[in-house]
Amino acid sequence: MKRVFTLGILAAAVLAAGCTRIETGTVGVRVDFSKQVQSGELLPGSFNQTLIGDVLTFPVKDLNVVLDNMTPVAKDNSTMKDLDAVVVYSINPQQVSELYATKNRAFHVVDKEGDVYLMYNYIVQNARNAIYKAARKYEALDMADNRTDMETFIKEEVVRNLAEEKLDGALNITQVLIRNVVPADSVVASANELVRSKNELKQKEIEVKTAEAEARRMAALANNSSSSIAFMQAQAQLNISEAVKAGKVQTIIIPSTLTMLGNVKQ
Repeated sequence: MKRVFTLGILAAAVLAAGCTRIETGTVGVRVDFSKQVQSGELLPGSFNQTLIGDVLTFPVKDLNVVLDNMTPVAKDNSTMKDLDAVVVYSINPQQVSELYATKNRAFHVVDKEGDVYLMYNYIVQNARNAIYKAARKYEALDMADNRTDMETFIKEEVVRNLAEEKLDGALNITQVLIRNVVPADSVVASANELVRSKNELKQKEIEVKTAEAEARRMAALANNSSSSIAFMQAQAQLNISEAVKAGKVQTIIIPSTLTMLGNVKQ
């Protein structure tokens, strides 16, 4: 009885070791002993024996395609220093077996754990082409301010390509995110120099306007100086006349210069 129990434990251990469980968010596909891909998908949560043949697992939700260190050419023909983006896609679980069996294996990526990322390289190629195409629509210094529009364009471009390849029912682009966009150093330096020149020009314009205003003020003073002197002379004559009437002036001398002088009583 003890021997039977021991054999039962060993058999269970062998079966457990020869099984794989399909985790949530993944789909399994069976490959038989002759390396042929079997039709139909193995659903999440199921246990599947691997003593004969093998079971491949495929993540199908929120797959991130990371595209770093891209250098697209902008509308102004300058090459960007850096552009980083992420494209998120998912796979129709019912299309996993067909995609793996019928599409070029170079389109797929296998990670260290053995999971197969279907059509990863295919999405990389399409997304990269769409990003370079989007960059051509904007000046280098305008890209950062137009990230949202670029992301929309890239997503629509990839979706259109999928539809043309009859893959829109199998692959779904859920998000495009531009994480970083940096113009070339020369473009940034030129932009800074342009700003500096504009600021200097503005300062000079202010100085010119200030000088013009001062010139107008001085001209106005010059124009009014003669009338001011005449007013002062007239006022002096009036004061003398009033003094004569009041009997305060004893002698009035009128020289040829018409300058009025007099002795005023103390």
